[in-house]
Amino acid sequence: MTTHNKRPALVMLSGHLCSEKLWESQIKAFADDYECLPYVFRQGDSIENYAQQVLDSAPPGFSLAGLSMGGYVAFEIMRRAPMRVERLALLDTSAESDTPARTAQRYIDMKAADDLGLEAFAKTLPNRWMHPDQANQASFCKTVLEMVLSVGHAAQKQQASALMNRVDSFATLATIKCPTLVLCGREDQATPLCMHEDIARLIPDSHLVIIEQCGHLSTMEQPEPVNAALRNWLAR
Repeated sequence: MTTHNKRPALVMLSGHLCSEKLWESQIKAFADDYECLPYVFRQGDSIENYAQQVLDSAPPGFSLAGLSMGGYVAFEIMRRAPMRVERLALLDTSAESDTPARTAQRYIDMKAADDLGLEAFAKTLPNRWMHPDQANQASFCKTVLEMVLSVGHAAQKQQASALMNRVDSFATLATIKCPTLVLCGREDQATPLCMHEDIARLIPDSHLVIIEQCGHLSTMEQPEPVNAALRNWLAR
């Protein structure tokens, strides 16, 4: 396989309002053996656009990991260029389109960021995204705040538009033929375990891993067990 520097490529797709910091522990763990390529979607307002950004800049072949919104982008990449993806990891994500309730919450979130400022809004997110044990730690709250501010207010609205208008991916799950890891934090409130069970049931060559004491940001909250699951996946 041809890559930028002759190491196999590991493309990492970040979630809504998440920066490269989402993958910091994974980059440290795998950088010696893989060309780690984290993507943050600061421009563009559709999942299709985000997927094309990746396909336009990534090496010809790569392993693909996506968390939350990154998983939605990964599904679109699999529809557009499945032959380029050697293996797929779907972390804390969903295959369904946005529900009316979730869309309504996105409008509330955008108004909160407009009215209170992005920083004030960002401070509410650890309790929504993380396991209580992590949400109460100052270091995690600081990292979430830094991530959100790094992505920015304009991108928040563009990403929300992309999320609200994404397509349902269930119909194409059975067409995914590469080795696939489906991983979820046990206490993920944003994309619960049942959603991952549905995904793993429909992808033929998939393996479900549940991370204990963990919410939605599994790569940050429980990096060691997540890295162990990713290492096993990369060896497939």
